[in-house]
Amino acid sequence: MTHGHGHGGSTAVAAPARPGRWIALTLLCLAQAMLVVDITVVQVALPSIGADLDLDRAALTWVVTTYTVCFGGLMVLGGRIADVLGARRTLVAGLTLFTAASLVCGLAADGAVLIGGRAAQGVGAALLSPAALALITRLFEGAERVRALGIWAAIGGGGAAVGVLLSGLLTAGPGWEWVFFVNLPVGVAVLAALPAIVPRDAAEHRGGEIDVPGGLVVTAATALLIYGLTVAGDEGWTGPATLVALAAAVAGYALFAAIERGARTPLLRLRTLGRRPVVSGMFVMLVASGLMLTLFFLGSLYLQHTLRLGALETGLLFLPVAVAVTAGAHLGARLVSRIGGRTVAVAGFGLVAVGAALLTQVGTGDNAYAALLPGFLVAVLGIGAAFVTATSTTLANVPPGEAGVASGAVNTFHEVGGGVGVAAASTVAASSIAATTEVSGFADGYLLCAVAAAVAAVVSLVLVPAGRTAAVTGHGH
Repeated sequence: MTHGHGHGGSTAVAAPARPGRWIALTLLCLAQAMLVVDITVVQVALPSIGADLDLDRAALTWVVTTYTVCFGGLMVLGGRIADVLGARRTLVAGLTLFTAASLVCGLAADGAVLIGGRAAQGVGAALLSPAALALITRLFEGAERVRALGIWAAIGGGGAAVGVLLSGLLTAGPGWEWVFFVNLPVGVAVLAALPAIVPRDAAEHRGGEIDVPGGLVVTAATALLIYGLTVAGDEGWTGPATLVALAAAVAGYALFAAIERGARTPLLRLRTLGRRPVVSGMFVMLVASGLMLTLFFLGSLYLQHTLRLGALETGLLFLPVAVAVTAGAHLGARLVSRIGGRTVAVAGFGLVAVGAALLTQVGTGDNAYAALLPGFLVAVLGIGAAFVTATSTTLANVPPGEAGVASGAVNTFHEVGGGVGVAAASTVAASSIAATTEVSGFADGYLLCAVAAAVAAVVSLVLVPAGRTAAVTGHGH
């Protein structure tokens, strides 16, 4: 693979197209879809899980957050392992663990086994996701890479909506266990097909050292950060557990920075994080994922808690939302290669602001489709486009040897963004969550989303690099 570095007079030579690359992309997206779906798939099923396993509110919270904590906390380390041991090898290991853990979750007879299975799912996901994204950057070049990343981004946004849809369908049908069992045929099929479609090459034998101390510290710090943000939804931002967890997370990141400065082979080169495309990618991913999961969180509670919709009705209402996220990602992928990531990010966040503003008009006696869908569809259309900008502007501007770590860093902010958004929204909307006849809290939560999206649009206008991403296939110096 030959890359142009963007210096004057240099000529980029296109690498030959990889055979079977689109089939490989399909398999990788199927695997990633399972990971994203499992972030939201338990939300509608929680009442049934609690009743069957006799779990209290705290235990049910851990059923949701344990997966997110392990997934987000281990993402950077998983990306480094992919860079050192090989992306395909790491992906196979992660997918095997995730599939086996899904079986454990479905068979769980008590809360401890279920929460342990969710933790194992998170570890598998942290290995799989950055490895899959690194494989995509290896298999595709130029405009094709932007198209592939657009499809990947659509999975990231649409998968969360599909998770809510599946949760409603399966909980109302065969039972909550099937929100986990549904992963088994997909995982086995991808494991069987992937080795033949994605052959080993030199990247599978790169070798090198893995910064285990740095990996453990950054994992603990990220887990504490996500935990603190999650607890804030229950205890408030000034609660002792919230403050202790967030302070410990800050101290952990400071220790990680010190370890990386002295490490012979650092887990994440700090200069990589200082690159503008990487910073902008992490920022856009943080805000976009936070807005998306917050809208899903508030929407699911409003539909079931206030409008008294059942699990099946709630799930079905998210079907057009999944379509809109996917459409936004595909449109964003086309526009990024034509008008540049900055314009797409600004326009995407602008749409989110408009959609969230429409949602502030929700009421207690509204029709679900009339009250929720118009604003929801506008907002998630913009979120899908923003996801494309986050991935494409980052991965088009890092060396191939750092693709796994860079993708791990960006995807970590996907999990952190969800924690920030849900924690903030649950605090703002606390009055409506506690009382079924009160909707002002939901309106305040949607207003928070609108303001955050508007601010993100202004920041993106300055932070996100201008220019068409498709033209940047090298290191982006």
